[in-house]
Amino acid sequence: MRLTLAAPRGFCAGVDRAIQIVERALAKFGAPVYVRHEIVHNRHVVERLERLGAVFVEELSECPDDRPVVFSAHGVPKSVPAEAAARNLLYVDATCPLVSKVHVEAQRHFDAGKEIVLIGHAGHPEVVGTLGQLPDGAISLIETVGDASTYEPRDPSRLAFVTQTTLSVDDTAAIVAELQRRFPQIAAPHKEDICYATTNRQAAVKAMAADCDAVLVIGSPTSSNSRRLVEVALRAGAKQAWLVDDESGVDWSALEGVRSVGITAGASAPEELVEGLIEAFRNRFDLEVEELRVTDEDVVFKLPRILSEDAA
Repeated sequence: MRLTLAAPRGFCAGVDRAIQIVERALAKFGAPVYVRHEIVHNRHVVERLERLGAVFVEELSECPDDRPVVFSAHGVPKSVPAEAAARNLLYVDATCPLVSKVHVEAQRHFDAGKEIVLIGHAGHPEVVGTLGQLPDGAISLIETVGDASTYEPRDPSRLAFVTQTTLSVDDTAAIVAELQRRFPQIAAPHKEDICYATTNRQAAVKAMAADCDAVLVIGSPTSSNSRRLVEVALRAGAKQAWLVDDESGVDWSALEGVRSVGITAGASAPEELVEGLIEAFRNRFDLEVEELRVTDEDVVFKLPRILSEDAA
């Protein structure tokens, strides 16, 4: 069996920062520390932090007044920190800086009197958070090329778009192309909103997929960027592709006769899960392992000052 490991894979800078924020908050304030929504969309990460003393909830109403609360990496509507401040809660915002950039863009367009289109998936926490940055109706959600072809703005000359950061690069490009075809004056982000890590992980999968009989993507079902990697693998020529939480989720019978498998991991999946999957293959096959790297990443995001080592 030949295993090809896509690189980059696994944790991005925003995920690494968010996890560190919960760990530092536990170290500084003691347990429990409450976290509104899963800090990142990965079951293994969440369960490990729970063992350290994190308590995951969906709403601030579930948090006591006397314990810190962390907001997840996906971002939150403006109403959430406002409610926390009204209750005098100590809160730490772990929103990925690249998601915050989208929030700032949306606010800038709104302040300029523009109608805003958000390309994204309905119900995803990041989309909920971005929609919640502005008054109801200020942002219209578009999920597909079909949506883009039927969307009717109030004033086509005063239109702008932003996107969710974890989308398929190709799908988003098709939606943007349709919007730009219909509305040539639509304002685009200064730099694309799909984050560097999503783009790089998809590029690595594209580079290896055609040479693989199967591709396994490590990630949780709730992880948008992980699900997109499965779609990218199939479109790029992989004969089959699956999303697995870890090695226990592999259907080994489906790999009978397969001789070439590609492995990657979503941006919220720890590398130890990749190592566990490789070991599971090693226990079953004579392995040849190679890495296909399309780029190097050196992005690091600073922690909030309240948690930084030099904070008073």
